[in-house]
Amino acid sequence: MLKNFQKPKRLVANTETLTERYGQFTAQPFQRGFGTTIGNSLRRVLLSSIEGAAITAVRIQGVEHEFSPIPGVVEDATDIILNLKQIPFKIMGDSVKTVTLTANQAGEILSGQIEADADVEVLDRNLHVATVSEGGKLSIEMRLKTGRGYISADKNFDEDLALGYIPIDSVHSPVRKVNFSVEAARLGQMTDYDKLTLEVWTNGAVSPQDSIGYAAKLLKDHMTIFINFEELPEET
Repeated sequence: MLKNFQKPKRLVANTETLTERYGQFTAQPFQRGFGTTIGNSLRRVLLSSIEGAAITAVRIQGVEHEFSPIPGVVEDATDIILNLKQIPFKIMGDSVKTVTLTANQAGEILSGQIEADADVEVLDRNLHVATVSEGGKLSIEMRLKTGRGYISADKNFDEDLALGYIPIDSVHSPVRKVNFSVEAARLGQMTDYDKLTLEVWTNGAVSPQDSIGYAAKLLKDHMTIFINFEELPEET
C-alpha cells in the first residue's frame, strides 16, 4: 500500500548562514501536501516541547513581594523580574540550581555578573538587569529548573522553596522562532512534489540542528502506537 510513496532523501543545512542560534534547512522531495504537514508539525513541537532552563523563583534582599520598590535601585522588583526572565540559561543535567547576583557599587548591572557553578551557563551576558544608584546595593538569588513550554507562577511554587522567594511564571523553550515554507520540487521530469524549507532560531542552549532532531524524535515516538503492522525493510 505504501509502495511508490515518495519520501525525502536527506536534510540539508545552509552552511553559509548556519550558526549556534540560527539554521536554515531544506528537505525534499515530499509527496505533494506532506511538506506542509511535516513543516507545521515540526514547527508546533519545536516551539512548545523542547526542554530548556529558566528562572522559576526569585529572592531579592529587602523585597517581600514583586511590587516592592528597592532602596538605592532605579527599577522596582517587577521590572527586575521582567528583566531576569529574558536571560537564557543552559543547565547540564536535570537538577535544580541556584544562582546569585550581587552588586555593591553604583552603575548598570548586567546578566554577565550572575554567579553560578560549572553546571550553569549564562548564554547572553550583556542583558540589562538593573541600575544601582550611588550608595545602593542589590542582592538576588534565583532558582533555575528545566522544563518545557510555559509554566505559570503557581506551578513554580515548590514545597522546598525558602522563605522570601517569589515564584514567577517561566518560559523554558530554547527555540525562539520557527518559519517554514513549501515550494514545488522536481524529481526527474516530475515537478508534482514538495520542497520544505525550515528556519529555526534558538537561544543557544540547543543548536538548530539538534532541536529539529529532538522534535522529530518526539513526533516519531508519539506515532508508533498507531502502526498496527510489521514494517518490512525497504527494497534497495
